[in-house]
Amino acid sequence: MPTVRDVLESKGSCQVHTISPAATVFDGVAKMNELKVGALLVMENDRLLGIFTERDVLVRVVGQMRKPSTTTISEVMTRDVFCVEPPTDMDEISALMKEHRFRHVPVCDPERGLLGLISIGDVNAFHASNREAEIHYLNEYIYGRV
Repeated sequence: MPTVRDVLESKGSCQVHTISPAATVFDGVAKMNELKVGALLVMENDRLLGIFTERDVLVRVVGQMRKPSTTTISEVMTRDVFCVEPPTDMDEISALMKEHRFRHVPVCDPERGLLGLISIGDVNAFHASNREAEIHYLNEYIYGRV
């Protein structure tokens, strides 16, 4: 069965984009726009404190009419971050993302710490690629080319 480790490996060298809890929402949004990402992990001294996402901006900043230039990331970030370990099955992470309605999941190893971030786009691309390979194999089998 394919695992989270497989997705991280297929992504190549994974740079995890982070931000300080003391940064402003304005700085966080600017960084997400510059990097073309939908989430930043909130880190302090190599410790994962939370995640700052586009949804946090909409619900906790715009929705509550807070000022992005004076509101800190720590005030509006999602604190309860669900992490998965590298051997987690891809079907399991898909079910977790669907059930809990989140689009970004940090990958953490108890010994090595934070390893990467898996997005719903990564999950969908991985499943699409696997389905494409499966369809190709079945076509080859049906037409006797295997």
